[in-house]
Amino acid sequence: MDRFEGYSAFVTGGARGIGAAVVRRLHSEGARVVVADVDDSAAREAFGGVRGVSVVRCDVGDAESVAAAFAYVREELGGLDVLVNNAFARDAMDSPRIEDDPDGGWREQLHVTLLGAVRCARAAMPLLAAADGRGAVVNIGSVNAEAYFGNHAYSAAKAGLASFTRTLAGEVAPRRVRVNQITPGTVATRAWESREEQLAALAARVYPLGRVGTPDDVAAAVAFLASSDAAWITGTTLRVDGGLLAVNTHFGEVLGQP
Repeated sequence: MDRFEGYSAFVTGGARGIGAAVVRRLHSEGARVVVADVDDSAAREAFGGVRGVSVVRCDVGDAESVAAAFAYVREELGGLDVLVNNAFARDAMDSPRIEDDPDGGWREQLHVTLLGAVRCARAAMPLLAAADGRGAVVNIGSVNAEAYFGNHAYSAAKAGLASFTRTLAGEVAPRRVRVNQITPGTVATRAWESREEQLAALAARVYPLGRVGTPDDVAAAVAFLASSDAAWITGTTLRVDGGLLAVNTHFGEVLGQP
């Protein structure tokens, strides 16, 4: 299936984890993909030499870095059809008590996780609007935006991203650009390395479908929302969370429900 034959895509945070899975999925369906990551050496290690995939260093927290990355897109690809905002501030995800929660972590999350997506959307929009109705933005959110799972600043930034998804969808719809969001639950990435017992406990006790997610689960959903299969979908959030937000597993356990 080549839903993205002739398409160009830009994926932030594409060197590892969910971002890398998105790159592989879009490329496997025919897209030319630019992998944008602050760790461009890791991106080159993952995708160097793959025909149709190029790498550009991009720090979404830096406006000049974003501008340079999209200048590269215009020069190398000539246009853009799909933007996937996946990058976030990984180093600011500690979850202390609120009285011990410094401003620095909040600034980092808002500056990178939220404003990073805004910067990329701003830079990409003229290209997406010129894509003859194929332009699509897919933001990677989190269940943290909708319920308490710790990490105040990260959760607030992702909630802001959900709001931005809706408002941007309204603004750019007349230009035939669609904007949607994926809301993943727990996904087995490097953030969970050496925590296999915790992942197993989450799968058994918390997730109704009996497992945590994989990067490929998220990538499949991104590919759907970015494709013409979702041509009449904009401003929506698609939960890819194994039923986490819809079903209270512990409530059922207390009541003795199967």
